[in-house]
Amino acid sequence: MAGTRSSDPNMTSAPRPLDHFAHCPRCGVPHRPDDRRDRDRPFRCPACGFTLYFNAASAVAVIIVREDGRALFIRRAKEPGKGQLGMPGGFVDAGESAEEALAREVREEVGLDGVRAAYLGSYPNSYVYAGVTYTTLDLFFTGSVPDPDGAVALDAVDGLVWADPLTIDLEEIAFVSMRQALNRYRAGS
Repeated sequence: MAGTRSSDPNMTSAPRPLDHFAHCPRCGVPHRPDDRRDRDRPFRCPACGFTLYFNAASAVAVIIVREDGRALFIRRAKEPGKGQLGMPGGFVDAGESAEEALAREVREEVGLDGVRAAYLGSYPNSYVYAGVTYTTLDLFFTGSVPDPDGAVALDAVDGLVWADPLTIDLEEIAFVSMRQALNRYRAGS
């Protein structure tokens, strides 16, 4: 999405994956920076024809809502977005469906099982990790769990916040894509 990095205070000018390739991984031919004008295109070696695509990583998150209308937000314990709020979720592992990843991430981050989720929408995002800016496609769901009050802060979670998703300050939310998902949720409520 154009402008994602510049409009999100958590995103820096960290290099994109392609910026880390000064040589072809197959034949070793050096590549000058001006050979890579469009950083979002695949790496193509003019010498051997090797092509390496840098596709978006898939991530999932869910707006878990209790009967009183409050939603579960996590306080992020790590960068990017350390100290800010997010929704339970994370990256989809290879061989995993979005729904399987969502159930796993909810279990790992807040200790809840039995999430019943409905698809809300998807938004592109940028995610800086270990000095590299990764492109992601974030899939959002709305949902509920049998025992929402059993939530506990676990992996990479500094704390839990139950808040009204219709009035929570979007500036407290860690990522542009999450703000967009909350806006879509608000429009449908």
